[in-house]
Amino acid sequence: MLLCGTISHPLPSLHLKTPLRLRSYAPRMLAPTPTITNKYSISDKDLKSRGFLLRRTISNLNLDHLNFVFMAVGFPKCDLKKIKLVLENTNSILWVEHKKTQKPVAFAIATEDNVFNAIIWDVVVYPSYQGIGLGKDVMEIIVQELLEKGIVNIALYLEPRVLSFYRPLGFVVDPDGIQGMVYSKKQKKK
Repeated sequence: MLLCGTISHPLPSLHLKTPLRLRSYAPRMLAPTPTITNKYSISDKDLKSRGFLLRRTISNLNLDHLNFVFMAVGFPKCDLKKIKLVLENTNSILWVEHKKTQKPVAFAIATEDNVFNAIIWDVVVYPSYQGIGLGKDVMEIIVQELLEKGIVNIALYLEPRVLSFYRPLGFVVDPDGIQGMVYSKKQKKK
């Protein structure tokens, strides 16, 4: 969603693996209702004890710092006005702030129809904070919050090189033969 620039090839979509109940009367496009466990690998309190704050709104989010996190993981620099517009029009936002520096170090958003479907975008963790569980924590929490809203068809937009990170979190490639496609109008070079 915040990814700026041209997509050279469509990125794979992953869908959350859910139990196969209620399938008999659910339309094909809907996933069955999953079991909600409310168990994360880490709580807000645990994050705070490790020096991080979990945020769910854009208040106090410095967009320059967020843009820096995106660029640090290889995304192109984005227009701050566009980032702000995206964030103001998104219901599901999670970001982790390092308490000492007051800067974002992990981030994810999901766009949703507020009923059936959501897509998780732009899951990023600043490189020096990778490997300590922040990406997993953000993903578990955003998925759990979507499930609690009753949204059961959760797709994930990602780069192929990170597929293995999301499989243990319950995401599968092309469940039931579902194929995703991306329309991308090539931008003219200036």
